[in-house]
Amino acid sequence: MDDLKLIRDAAAEAGRIAMTYFGREPEVWMKDERSPVSEADIAVDTFLKDTLLLARPDYGWLSEETADTAVRLDRHRTFVVDPIDGTRSFLDGGDVWCVSVAIVENGRSLVGVLDCPVRGEVFSAARAGGSTKNNQPLQVRKPEGSVLVAGPKAMIKAMPENIGQEIEAVRYIPSLAYRIAMVAGGEIDASFVKANAHDWDLAAADLILDEAGGTIINDAGKRPHYAGRNPRLGPLVAGSGPLLEVIAQVIAKNQ
Repeated sequence: MDDLKLIRDAAAEAGRIAMTYFGREPEVWMKDERSPVSEADIAVDTFLKDTLLLARPDYGWLSEETADTAVRLDRHRTFVVDPIDGTRSFLDGGDVWCVSVAIVENGRSLVGVLDCPVRGEVFSAARAGGSTKNNQPLQVRKPEGSVLVAGPKAMIKAMPENIGQEIEAVRYIPSLAYRIAMVAGGEIDASFVKANAHDWDLAAADLILDEAGGTIINDAGKRPHYAGRNPRLGPLVAGSGPLLEVIAQVIAKNQ
């Protein structure tokens, strides 16, 4: 079984496991005194870790819900996983959350999947193989009409007004991975990503966007390096074309 099929099948089953807890008030506790984690997150994480490492025992493992170790740094490839991206939405009965799974090699994702069971949507991508939503090709939005931008309002307000198009702030999207997938699918033009996101939030979505014609970069114009020693990321922007450079300048000026 190739890597993309492996993670697609695993993410689909993980989504079904998550749905057995959805809307049923699973046990919840706080980690880091600010982020909720539920028994659903742990059940999905356990399933994915057991299933994926059984299939690829020589791969490393990096997940939001597993204590990180340096063992993965010696592995050629690493699974980078967010069992439920958008846990708050999941707990509130919302539909914007997904299982995020990527395989990373040399800091870049080789394959990535977002499985969003409530919405019935599956995003997937393979490097140099394109990206899809429910098996239909994805493509970033062509410049037309208002510029639709997601992310923190302060960053959107800091955008220059002379870009030739009206800037429209997009409503809050509770899953960062899904937000990036919306850029890939042309539903929005761009998104700011505030500091302190993690590799597991973006590794799969980054590849989905890249294969749809967009990019995630930092204030220096460089792409994130995933599955390195420190999984915490600085401020980033996601988009395509000249607009990407404009919004990258915004985070550069606000460092």
